[in-house]
Amino acid sequence: MAAPSLEETIARRVHGHWLTWLVGQQVFWVSVAAVAAFVVLALASDVFATQQNLFNVTRNFAFVAIIAIGMTAVIISGGIDLSVGAVLVLSGMVIGMAMNGGMSIWLAVPLALGASLAVGAINGVLIAYVGVPPFVVTLGMLSIARSLAMVLSNNRMVY
Repeated sequence: MAAPSLEETIARRVHGHWLTWLVGQQVFWVSVAAVAAFVVLALASDVFATQQNLFNVTRNFAFVAIIAIGMTAVIISGGIDLSVGAVLVLSGMVIGMAMNGGMSIWLAVPLALGASLAVGAINGVLIAYVGVPPFVVTLGMLSIARSLAMVLSNNRMVY
């Protein structure tokens, strides 16, 4: 029997069964694993599938999801930003220290957004105009932002 031609192979790949395509997708298997973990945990514990626990999981995941949406745009465009978590910590520390000092939340939030904007502007200028690779810039900014947050709080918890 002769080997299939290139056209036959492409036609088989393009017009294959939808189930074959679905099983070949990584997203499918990640979703299956997440559903399996949910089912196992729901069966193993009486408190996992409660409304209160699911609310807590959703609330605690919300800020990670917001950052992930922004990082998706960065990664799709071919970039990388290693400093996202440290900038989040820095902006949180700016809000915390400002409010701890008696400032209103209406002033503390714009102050924190300004700090984050300044960090992003520095990253952007170094990458776009100076020509430093994004990996190097954001790795350095990770250390700088984390250090600034530690200095700002005197390395202590702020309530």
